[in-house]
Amino acid sequence: MKKTNDQRAIEVIEQHAVPLTGSDADYDAIIDAARGKPYVLIGEASHGTQEFYHARAQITRRLIEEQGFAAVAVEADWPDAYAINRFVWNLDPGATAEQALDVFERFPLWMWANTEVLEFVRWQAEFNQSPQRAEAGKRPVGFYGLDLYSMSSSAHAVIAYLDEHDPPAARRARERYACLEQFLGEPQRYGHSVAFGMSESCEKAITDQLIEMQGMALQRLMGLGLVEDEQRFCAEQNARLVRNAEEYYRSMFRGETSSWNLRDGHMFETLEALREHLDHQLGDAVGIVVWAHNSHIGNAAATEMGQHGEFNIGQLAREKYGSEALLVGFTTATGEVTAATDWDAPGERKTVRAPLAGSYEQLFQQASPSNFLLDLRGSTALTEALSKARLHRAIGVIYRPETERQSHCFFSQLPKQYDFVLHFDQTHALQALAEGATAPGLEPDETFPSGL
Repeated sequence: MKKTNDQRAIEVIEQHAVPLTGSDADYDAIIDAARGKPYVLIGEASHGTQEFYHARAQITRRLIEEQGFAAVAVEADWPDAYAINRFVWNLDPGATAEQALDVFERFPLWMWANTEVLEFVRWQAEFNQSPQRAEAGKRPVGFYGLDLYSMSSSAHAVIAYLDEHDPPAARRARERYACLEQFLGEPQRYGHSVAFGMSESCEKAITDQLIEMQGMALQRLMGLGLVEDEQRFCAEQNARLVRNAEEYYRSMFRGETSSWNLRDGHMFETLEALREHLDHQLGDAVGIVVWAHNSHIGNAAATEMGQHGEFNIGQLAREKYGSEALLVGFTTATGEVTAATDWDAPGERKTVRAPLAGSYEQLFQQASPSNFLLDLRGSTALTEALSKARLHRAIGVIYRPETERQSHCFFSQLPKQYDFVLHFDQTHALQALAEGATAPGLEPDETFPSGL
């Protein structure tokens, strides 16, 4: 009997699959491939799956310990992630990891305030404070945010920094940010107001503020200390975020530019600025690990998203760095996930429905072993077998199994989307530190495309 294309593909998958046993050695191929690379982008097929977070942390620990990667940059707002950065740098003696994660107050709380991230940042703080690193005068490995939804807290952070270091500059910042003041609690109202001619744009004023903050980078030439330079860079990044967030909210109502592209463009710009900052501080090129959803780190040019004109961090990194940017994605077939039914609703333990017919997830579910790694680099029998565009599942902070095809699946070509894929056949829900908790959100549902 003639074998179907799927049967042949399953056989090839089984020939190339590297079993995942739970050991750190499972990821040897990724660690070897990451050597000397500027970015290793590690995804997740949902924002609420324990196995994805755990494996990502395992890989990242090895990249830091064995390859000297200098930072973790995550799909979180800059000020929130910087609270974790202060903790892992030991800048607030006596503070606990739980207190550092308490900064995440807005929906979805479980995305970063969860047991897997808690364990990782504890490890990172201990690693940074180890006697060997202290004796060698090593710069602490940092933890940073890439997202742009913190316009209000970032504007306040800029002013607070300048109040302490340059009061006249703080007065100028207050004047420039004054036009945003009435909108800082609900920044989407700013975009609506400007788009429909009810308010003047703040674009020039906040761009001038960023230019002034960037000028402060010249202080590097004056021997600014490590911690002081880190704080200066943090303030500059907050000013960059305000500028980009202002454009983002205006774009939402003009329809001229995809808000998705502005968001991922900001995240990549932040990543590049962070790498330049680290290269300066360390005096050498360094590597950064990125944690974000598959839809942000897989090459969008190989997906249905790309066909609609949307790009992402992975595509921008691939276009600039080629194979020097390493892209790692995840898949699962069944199990449970922590997700909400609606925006700002409590996180729930939801059952992940069986993979749709014709999807990569269905193909992987039929292969053995249950959990495995696939190396998709180069041209091989495996990449040829998986080259046909198939449905690929993406669960964000919202999961509605009843509309899985419309809400959570898109076509992609996996070998062009990722360098490696990790498949976990049955997965478990991420455990939030505050189970089921939620908080008033500052953004409407539409500001997070597809809830990713």
